Amino acid sequence: MTGIEQYKSYRDLPSLAGLCGMPQAIKSDWSLDESVTRLKRIHYVLRRIHETLLARIPGEPIYELKTLYSHHAYLCAEQVTSIRRRVSEMREPPLGLDKVPDSGLESTLNEISRCPETVQFLAGVYSVVLPECRAACERLRADAHPVADAPTVRMSKLMTYELTEICQTGGQCIDCLLSDEHKQMVCEWSQHLHANLKASGSIDGTTPHQDCPPEAWYPDEKKSYQHEPERDERFRDPYNAGVNPEAFLYNEQYAAADKTLMIYYKRLRELDVPEVMATILTDLGDAEPWEFHMEMSRQLWDEARHAMMGEVGFAAQNIDWTEIPINFTWSKNLNTQLTPRERHGVLFFIEQSLMPKSGKRYEWEVAAHSGDPLAKLFQDFDWADEVLHAQIGRRWYVPRYKSLKEAMAYGDKCWSQVLSNWQQYKDAGLTEHRNWWPDLYSKSCKQRGIAPDPHTLAFNETYEQQRADLETL
Repeated sequence: MTGIEQYKSYRDLPSLAGLCGMPQAIKSDWSLDESVTRLKRIHYVLRRIHETLLARIPGEPIYELKTLYSHHAYLCAEQVTSIRRRVSEMREPPLGLDKVPDSGLESTLNEISRCPETVQFLAGVYSVVLPECRAACERLRADAHPVADAPTVRMSKLMTYELTEICQTGGQCIDCLLSDEHKQMVCEWSQHLHANLKASGSIDGTTPHQDCPPEAWYPDEKKSYQHEPERDERFRDPYNAGVNPEAFLYNEQYAAADKTLMIYYKRLRELDVPEVMATILTDLGDAEPWEFHMEMSRQLWDEARHAMMGEVGFAAQNIDWTEIPINFTWSKNLNTQLTPRERHGVLFFIEQSLMPKSGKRYEWEVAAHSGDPLAKLFQDFDWADEVLHAQIGRRWYVPRYKSLKEAMAYGDKCWSQVLSNWQQYKDAGLTEHRNWWPDLYSKSCKQRGIAPDPHTLAFNETYEQQRADLETL
């Protein structure tokens, strides 16, 4: 046995805090520069995937994919933030994190951002790029010095674990949506992206570069991005603004148990918030620092999560949410009528307006008194999330104005100038603004084994002359 193999810790306790054995620790074939170089390349790819997922949210009609993109964009943002923090710890001012580390990586990510077809896009992200990111993180974990670069090793472990789950879920989506007629095209597309990455020396630059990368698949396409939101066929009558749930929720005449139906509706309808926030983030781009995008990505994911709470709430009551007109004109009107700064103003105004006792606290109290423990649970966390969102707005929106009052006034003004198009949508034959409340309420009463209350059944207030905060249009 050599000297190092004979090295013993006290009573054979795990040496070096359990990071590794001494034979591995004495190896010196690693450097800070190598760690930083690999991290910067992974950072670039994850940031581009984050941006691309966000840009897909408004125009993606499938509800499950909207929420998937919202979740995975947020997870990518968290990973990007971890890398930025780690690089900043390694003698790197200026950090250079906003520079493109490799033209081959740039062309690969450009191809994905321009991809117009959903399954093809999913394959590029979840079958090629993110699995390659996961492999790069695993190599980094294995190659980095376990003692000297322990923070990077730990971060790589966590990223590998999370990317594995992301790729598994994305892969399931591909399996569900990929038709036999498109398998060959998707296979060729994936091979094309793999060839691009191989030409650039892999995501982390650990393989030899090639001088002749493949020709672009989408050389002349623009980034796949649109402001106007799309919804799949399950969203029946999405222009319908024939029921004002806030008018019902805040009316003391109605029972708390009945109000939970409107709470679940309001939660599910929050799907339009990610559609708006995605355009704010995409349109503002580099006009705001990364920290802004990180926090707003968290908020965007929270709003998608709230929509899923509504979906779960209706499922728990054995109510098919697709039979209810889930209105999307808030996101449609904001995205097509306002600038990104104006949209942000409206978003902040609404979030801040939810902070008084008549806002999120009231919704939680209603849920607590309703006898529905799931509604109480969801509103407990919905309330906490909205407090966080108001704080995010105070950090990133309010400083642009002289005071909170001025910031609120601007948001109110922006919202007031949005045309609801209530009558225009009806005249165009897009909706009759049918009162769907009696059907929903009757079905709920049947599920609960009770007779509908005639007064509650007769509720019939619309959005024709009111905003969601009950202000007159």
